[in-house]
Amino acid sequence: MDGATTRTPGLELAPAARGTTLATWPKAICRALDAAGCDVPSLLAQAGLDQEILNEPNGRCRFEQGVALWHCAVAATGDPAFGLKVASHIKHTSFYALSYGLSASSTLKDAFERLRLYCHVVSDAVEYQFVRRGSEYHFVIHAAAGVPHESIDAALASCLRMCRSFVGHGYSPLRIELRRPRPTRIEDFESILRSPLYFECTRNCMVFDCASIERLLDGANPELARHNDAIALQYLARIERGNIQARVREVLMRHLERGEPSQEDVAALLSVSARTLQRRLAHSGCTYMDLLDNTRHTLALTYLSAPEHSLSDITCLLGFSACSSFTRAFRRWTGLSPSAWRAQGIGTHQPPETLGCLLA
Repeated sequence: MDGATTRTPGLELAPAARGTTLATWPKAICRALDAAGCDVPSLLAQAGLDQEILNEPNGRCRFEQGVALWHCAVAATGDPAFGLKVASHIKHTSFYALSYGLSASSTLKDAFERLRLYCHVVSDAVEYQFVRRGSEYHFVIHAAAGVPHESIDAALASCLRMCRSFVGHGYSPLRIELRRPRPTRIEDFESILRSPLYFECTRNCMVFDCASIERLLDGANPELARHNDAIALQYLARIERGNIQARVREVLMRHLERGEPSQEDVAALLSVSARTLQRRLAHSGCTYMDLLDNTRHTLALTYLSAPEHSLSDITCLLGFSACSSFTRAFRRWTGLSPSAWRAQGIGTHQPPETLGCLLA
């Protein structure tokens, strides 16, 4: 099917690519090329990619190298559905801690929210948006300029494979909207995606019904999911050194257990003035108190999932001066006291509303 859909208000295009992609993504492309009978070493050389980088579990390649590999792959295979087929070569360990967090999610909603928050683990050339629109959920991919259509195809197909692995092979979204032109051969798109397809749209989006997205999954393991969220956050802080928000978050995660650091303290640790730090954070769309509050919220959920941490321990680890201060903050975040949250074993992943801006 063809036809442009109306652009949903509030959706913004992704910023320009910041430059890196987890090496396991081009490695999946190489597996698909090998399955297609292509000369993988030759294509890697054409794309300027070193095989050694692909063998490093947490290695990253430059954005332009990944784009070049996509172009070489599509030219070599002549397959308009090549991106969709790459998705079947992604392994359950491909995306670092994010893969494990997704696998342990409580619902598909939980998984898509987790993917939205931590997508830069895989690539900083895309942003995801996951919103409810009436009786539907919309999962939208915003890609930086230069991202090939086939890369978007692979991302959508990967997400759909994730859904089917959780709820059953027959699962499909209500519809899929793609910005790409209608392919010359559509059969593989229809057989792999198994959903009403619309090409030449104004966005890349999968639309789901609410009931299936909110249904509890059999493999839910909230504690495991949150532990991997913390690992993903630490990884993002390391790789996004040029992101002032990520740099502040990294300092907070290292220093909170010594007491609540002031904005001046953090600025000094980052070798900038407090005024410069304030200006840079304002330019990025957050304040220091936003970052402090959301870092504490995220860490609190992780610590409370670990029974070896007492409430007094967690109070100290989060830099609060008294348990009462921690309790008031936690009630503001969740509506419950820390002890009640832990006693009820609440598992739904509920990140702070502003956390998305921390990873942008």
